[in-house]
Amino acid sequence: MSQAKHIHEPQTVISKPIHRILTVLTKEPRLEIALPLAMKDLLRLRLKETREQKESLQQRYGMDFRAFKQAWDESRIPNKYSYEVERDYREWEATVTDEATLREMLESMP
Repeated sequence: MSQAKHIHEPQTVISKPIHRILTVLTKEPRLEIALPLAMKDLLRLRLKETREQKESLQQRYGMDFRAFKQAWDESRIPNKYSYEVERDYREWEATVTDEATLREMLESMP
Protein backbone atom coordinates (compact mmCIF):
# COMPACT_ATOMS: atom_id res chain seq x y z
CA MET A 1 0.00 0.00 0.00
CA SER A 2 1.52 3.32 -1.01
CA GLN A 3 1.10 6.44 0.97
CA ALA A 4 0.22 9.71 -0.70
CA LYS A 5 2.74 12.43 -0.11
CA HIS A 6 1.33 15.63 1.23
CA ILE A 7 3.03 18.80 0.15
CA HIS A 8 2.33 21.72 2.41
CA GLU A 9 2.71 25.18 1.03
CA PRO A 10 4.00 27.80 3.44
CA GLN A 11 1.22 29.92 4.82
CA THR A 12 1.31 33.66 5.07
CA VAL A 13 -0.31 35.27 8.05
CA ILE A 14 -1.03 38.97 8.02
CA SER A 15 -2.87 41.16 10.46
CA LYS A 16 -6.45 42.22 9.87
CA PRO A 17 -5.51 45.91 9.44
CA ILE A 18 -2.94 45.03 6.76
CA HIS A 19 -5.42 42.75 4.99
CA ARG A 20 -8.01 45.54 5.07
CA ILE A 21 -5.52 48.02 3.60
CA LEU A 22 -4.50 45.57 0.85
CA THR A 23 -8.16 44.95 0.02
CA VAL A 24 -8.96 48.66 -0.17
CA LEU A 25 -5.87 49.58 -2.19
CA THR A 26 -6.12 46.72 -4.67
CA LYS A 27 -9.90 46.24 -4.61
CA GLU A 28 -9.16 42.55 -4.26
CA PRO A 29 -10.19 40.55 -1.15
CA ARG A 30 -8.08 37.46 -1.98
CA LEU A 31 -4.66 37.81 -0.38
CA GLU A 32 -2.93 35.65 -3.01
CA ILE A 33 -3.97 38.21 -5.64
CA ALA A 34 -3.91 41.41 -3.57
CA LEU A 35 -0.35 40.98 -2.31
CA PRO A 36 1.28 40.64 -5.76
CA LEU A 37 -0.81 43.59 -7.01
CA ALA A 38 0.39 45.74 -4.10
CA MET A 39 4.00 44.62 -4.62
CA LYS A 40 3.83 45.56 -8.30
CA ASP A 41 2.46 48.99 -7.40
CA LEU A 42 5.22 49.50 -4.84
CA LEU A 43 7.91 48.44 -7.33
CA ARG A 44 6.48 50.80 -9.96
CA LEU A 45 6.44 53.65 -7.46
CA ARG A 46 10.04 53.03 -6.40
CA LEU A 47 11.08 52.73 -10.05
CA LYS A 48 9.40 56.07 -10.81
CA GLU A 49 11.18 57.73 -7.85
CA THR A 50 14.49 56.24 -8.98
CA ARG A 51 14.01 57.51 -12.54
CA GLU A 52 13.14 60.99 -11.26
CA GLN A 53 16.29 61.09 -9.12
CA LYS A 54 18.38 59.88 -12.07
CA GLU A 55 16.85 62.48 -14.38
CA SER A 56 17.50 65.23 -11.82
CA LEU A 57 21.19 64.30 -11.67
CA GLN A 58 21.38 64.05 -15.47
CA GLN A 59 19.96 67.57 -15.76
CA ARG A 60 22.30 68.92 -13.08
CA TYR A 61 25.42 67.59 -14.80
CA GLY A 62 24.20 67.56 -18.41
CA MET A 63 25.10 63.90 -18.99
CA ASP A 64 24.14 60.37 -18.06
CA PHE A 65 25.92 58.41 -15.32
CA ARG A 66 28.20 56.53 -17.70
CA ALA A 67 29.54 59.83 -19.12
CA PHE A 68 29.74 61.33 -15.62
CA LYS A 69 31.74 58.36 -14.33
CA GLN A 70 34.13 58.59 -17.27
CA ALA A 71 34.57 62.34 -16.72
CA TRP A 72 35.07 61.64 -12.99
CA ASP A 73 37.72 59.01 -13.70
CA GLU A 74 39.47 61.47 -16.04
CA SER A 75 39.27 64.28 -13.44
CA ARG A 76 37.09 66.44 -15.71
CA ILE A 77 34.39 67.05 -13.08
CA PRO A 78 34.86 70.43 -11.35
CA ASN A 79 35.18 70.21 -7.56
CA LYS A 80 35.37 66.44 -7.85
CA TYR A 81 36.20 65.97 -4.18
CA SER A 82 33.67 68.41 -2.74
CA TYR A 83 31.07 66.94 -0.41
CA GLU A 84 28.20 67.73 -2.80
CA VAL A 85 29.81 66.23 -5.90
CA GLU A 86 30.98 63.10 -4.08
CA ARG A 87 27.51 62.67 -2.58
CA ASP A 88 25.94 63.06 -6.03
CA TYR A 89 28.33 60.45 -7.43
CA ARG A 90 27.44 57.92 -4.71
CA GLU A 91 23.70 58.62 -4.98
CA TRP A 92 23.77 58.45 -8.77
CA GLU A 93 25.69 55.18 -8.76
CA ALA A 94 23.20 53.73 -6.24
CA THR A 95 20.28 55.00 -8.33
CA VAL A 96 21.57 53.22 -11.43
CA THR A 97 22.01 49.99 -9.46
CA ASP A 98 18.62 50.35 -7.76
CA GLU A 99 16.88 50.96 -11.07
CA ALA A 100 18.29 47.75 -12.54
CA THR A 101 17.34 45.76 -9.44
CA LEU A 102 13.81 47.18 -9.35
CA ARG A 103 13.31 46.38 -13.05
CA GLU A 104 14.44 42.78 -12.48
CA MET A 105 12.09 42.42 -9.51
CA LEU A 106 9.15 43.88 -11.45
CA GLU A 107 9.80 41.60 -14.43
CA SER A 108 9.95 38.57 -12.14
CA MET A 109 6.54 39.24 -10.60
CA PRO A 110 3.74 36.91 -11.69
